[in-house]
Amino acid sequence: MGPLIVQSDLTILLEVDHPQFKEARDSLLSFAELVKSPEHIHTYRLTPISLWNSASAGHTSNFVIETLKRYSKFRVPDLVIRFIEDNMEKYGKIHLLKENDNLILTAESPVYIEHILGFKKVSHHIAARLAPDRLLIRPESRGFIKQDLISFGLPVVDLAGYTDGAPYPITLRDTTLSGEPFRLRDYQIDASDAFWGGGGPKGGSGTIVLPCGAGKTIVGMRVMEEAGSHTLIVVTNITAVRQWIDELIDKTFIPPEDIAEYSGERKAIKPITIATYQILTYRRKKSAPFEHLALFDRKEWGLIIYDEVHLLPAPVFRVTASIQSKRRLGLTATLVREDGREGDVFSLIGPKRYDIAWRVLEENNYIARAVCTEVRVSMPLSRRMEYAGADVRPRFRIASENPSKIPIVKAIVKRHRDGSILIIGQYLSQLEKIARTLNAPLIQGSTPNKRRIEYYEAFRRGEVKLLVVSKVANFAVDLPDANVAVQVSGTFGSRQEEAQRLGRILRPKQGENVAYFYTLVSDDTVEQDFAARRQLFLTEQGYEYRIVEADEIVE
Repeated sequence: MGPLIVQSDLTILLEVDHPQFKEARDSLLSFAELVKSPEHIHTYRLTPISLWNSASAGHTSNFVIETLKRYSKFRVPDLVIRFIEDNMEKYGKIHLLKENDNLILTAESPVYIEHILGFKKVSHHIAARLAPDRLLIRPESRGFIKQDLISFGLPVVDLAGYTDGAPYPITLRDTTLSGEPFRLRDYQIDASDAFWGGGGPKGGSGTIVLPCGAGKTIVGMRVMEEAGSHTLIVVTNITAVRQWIDELIDKTFIPPEDIAEYSGERKAIKPITIATYQILTYRRKKSAPFEHLALFDRKEWGLIIYDEVHLLPAPVFRVTASIQSKRRLGLTATLVREDGREGDVFSLIGPKRYDIAWRVLEENNYIARAVCTEVRVSMPLSRRMEYAGADVRPRFRIASENPSKIPIVKAIVKRHRDGSILIIGQYLSQLEKIARTLNAPLIQGSTPNKRRIEYYEAFRRGEVKLLVVSKVANFAVDLPDANVAVQVSGTFGSRQEEAQRLGRILRPKQGENVAYFYTLVSDDTVEQDFAARRQLFLTEQGYEYRIVEADEIVE
């Protein structure tokens, strides 16, 4: 009897205590999404996007069905089998091609064309019907028709090719500028090769999913080397801009004068330009145009890299839809989007080209082994009375800012007194109290970039062993020696935030190569429910949260 129960509502129940749990979980990761993960039974769900990503990675409907049959306790329902076959077989039935500078949409059957012609939403993308199975598409609609058709359940395989952009040869170093040997890991090479797809028409766009600390930037640099062209890199913040610049100078032969920053502080454009999402989506008022989005067309970019692609803002989606002739690489630790726009990432950036389980990298010491602990903290009576009388949304903040968390933070800091510790939270008033209590630097949104860099550098050198940081440190902060993170509050049930915060401490360590991740949760409150949702993605990756009472930490 296997560990799975496959249900007609497209959910899959996985028994945690079963001997085949791990191998079944790793197989499910390639075609299903984790929905919830209580102690004994994990629930997965089949969706069109999860199945199309699986198909784009080369899996067949037969592979998915046989996997479910192999691990299932009972017969797999016929409804589920049909759902898998119908959705996976849709992938590859509709193609976009380039013929004599014309953009052609072809379908395996004229029936698909009839369906498409029946969608009023896509009619303005179609210039003419050339044959029963062929449509002439307006050249400016290449991205928009893919985006619209996927909303109707029709994925399009884009084989129309790409412009090479302005040439700019890039070579990776064998030895870094700082004197360290530099060699790509096997999975980084595999990820880059998967993006290029062997040089065929399917290569040149897509998303690479790797955990924080696994070297997504290095994968990006190898893709840049293969492209050999002017490159635009879009990142989350100025800290990430500077880190990309440092990495490019350290690990490639690109002259520093050919690398530019395009941000709120500097606006230069060079063959290699790194811009922030914030500046690209800036406008003087809500009704004004996005004056910096023109950067996407200001140069003959041969490659655009979207770092932390799961955070791509809506205006950048729109401009990306109009530049589908440029090669596009998305880098992320998780394809989870809290706004549900995974379909837009799939259609506009490209499908998932490469993914590897976090625990596989951990087992090979490429990232640190993580020990995850959820600490349940009681609230004082006065705070509990306030909580009981509040509405749902205020309740979350009341529970998050539970003052009883502060002694627990102190106890954890004492326990790891020799470590390099990050205290991470959502609410500034809470973080300010913790920073004062621990006499530690606080980095928040209003902290000037120069001061942030000084704190980060002091932390890297070991001169500062404890930093209190707001959500500005969720993304693209390279602190390789951080080995302890204490999360005192977060953004409701954000799975991506949980993954990114754990990622801050996953870079490989000297010695035992272990990182400790603590989440402080107010007992018997809505924060406990949101914490369970936050942990879903990491549970899917094989992490387990040990749940302890606050007294155990204090003792």
